[in-house]
Amino acid sequence: MEYEAVIGLETHVQLKTRSKMWCGCPNQFGAPPNTNVCPVCLGLPGVLPVANEEALRLTALTGMLLNCTIAPRAKFDRKNYFYPDMPKNYQVTQYDLPSTSGGYVDFEFQGRIARVRLTRAHLEEDVGKSFHFERSSGVDFNRAGVPLLEIVSEPDITSADMAYEYLNALKDILVYGGVSDCDMEKGMVRCDVNVSVRPKGSSQLGAKIEIKNMNSFSGVRRALEYEIPRQIEVLRAGGRLHQSTRRWDDLAGVTEEMRSKEHAHDYRYFPEPDLMPFEPSQAWLAEVASRVVELPLARKQRFMRDYQLPPADAQTFVWDVPLGNYFESVARHARNPKAVANWVINNLRAKLAETQTGLPDLKFPPTAILELIELVDSGKISTKIAQEVFAEMFASGDSPAAIVDRKGLAQVSDTAAIEAFCDQAIAANPGPVADYKAGKAAALNFLKGQVMKLSKGKANPALAGQILERKLKP
Repeated sequence: MEYEAVIGLETHVQLKTRSKMWCGCPNQFGAPPNTNVCPVCLGLPGVLPVANEEALRLTALTGMLLNCTIAPRAKFDRKNYFYPDMPKNYQVTQYDLPSTSGGYVDFEFQGRIARVRLTRAHLEEDVGKSFHFERSSGVDFNRAGVPLLEIVSEPDITSADMAYEYLNALKDILVYGGVSDCDMEKGMVRCDVNVSVRPKGSSQLGAKIEIKNMNSFSGVRRALEYEIPRQIEVLRAGGRLHQSTRRWDDLAGVTEEMRSKEHAHDYRYFPEPDLMPFEPSQAWLAEVASRVVELPLARKQRFMRDYQLPPADAQTFVWDVPLGNYFESVARHARNPKAVANWVINNLRAKLAETQTGLPDLKFPPTAILELIELVDSGKISTKIAQEVFAEMFASGDSPAAIVDRKGLAQVSDTAAIEAFCDQAIAANPGPVADYKAGKAAALNFLKGQVMKLSKGKANPALAGQILERKLKP
C-alpha cells in the first residue's frame, strides 16, 4: 500500500517592536540574562498588562499580507500550563476570537505556484529561555513577554521539500512587510510540525504527531524526511500510531517521543480578565493598510512580465530590494530593460560591493546607464570598451559620452582602417590562417582577437569578423 503525508505547520514569529507585548521592557536580543524584565513580564502579583499597539498593528498588517480576514472583534485568553520558562504559569494568547483568520501563502514549488491555506495568525506572548548546565539549570526571562505571532497553516503540505519552500516564502513576506527580522539565529522564528500519514487517496487523516520547537527550516525538512518514513514503517509493520508530541534530535537525526499529545481542554482556556477585547476602527485599519507592500512573488512575476527579465534576474531584484528599485527607475525609460539588468547586476552590484558604496552615494545619475547602453547599441563603442567607460563613470561621475570623447575610445568602424589591421593579423599569424582555411572555424576568433589587440580594442568586432572572412575565403 502506498502512503502519503499530510503536514501542517505552526510558525512562531517574534514581531519587530521596540518593547514587549504587555510592558515597556525592551524587545532586545543579546542583553545580559534577566536584565530586560519588570514586575509585569515576571508575572508578579498585582500587575496589569497593557497591550502594545504596534504589535496589534503588525498583526493586522500580517493578516493583510497573508490574505487573511481581519476580525472586527478579537480578544485575549489565558492558556494555562506549567513550564519553568513561563513566569506566570499561563500564556496570554488568542483562542476562539483571534485577530485574523483564513488566508493563504502562494509560492514557487517544482515549477508551479503552490498554495498553502492558513487557519489563522494570532497574537500571543513569548516565553523565557531555559539553560541547562552540568549540575544546575537557569532561566533567562528577557524573552518572556516579547510579542509573538503564531501562524497556523491548514494541512495542505505534502512533503518535506514543500514545507521548506513554504517556510522560506512566509519568512520573505514577513521580512518584506517589516513585520519581523526573522533572524533564526536569534530565535525570532520557530516552528512546530504536525504530520500524519494515510493511505494514498484516502480522505481520512491519520494520527497527528507533533514535532516541537524546530529552530531552523532545514531542521524542519530533515525532521520530516525522518518522521514520514518512520510512520509509514510502523503502519506497514501492522502497528498503530497515537497522537503524541516528539522532539527532533538534530545531531542524531531522529525524532523522540516526549509525551502524549495534549488537547485544547487540557489548557483550560478562559478570557484574559485584565485585557479588554480589541475592536479596530476603519480608520485604524486604513492606517495599517497604508503599510502593505508588494510581496516577493508578485514582484518577481511583475519584473518578468513588465521588463521581460529571465527568472534569475527577477529573483536577484527580489532578494535585493534597493537594487531592484534602482533597476526599475532606469528600466522604465529603456528600450531594452534586459540590457539595463545586465549592467546593474553584473557591473553596478560588483562595484558597490568592491568599494563598499551604497546606492545613494553613486556619483552618476541613473540616466548614465541608458546613455552607456546607447553608445554600445549604436556601435560607437564596443562592449569591452564599455566596461572601461563604466569603471570611469563609477569613479568620476562623468557622463559616458564625455569619457569616450576625452579618452578617444570611440569604436573604429572605418572599413579601410580595419582592413589594414586585418592584413597585419593575417600576415603575423600564418598558422591560425591555415587552420581556418582547413575548416577550423575557431581560428577566426583568434584572428579577430589579434585585430582587436592591434586596434587597442577600438575596432568594430562584427565588421572585423566580416572582413577577415572575406579575406580568407578560398
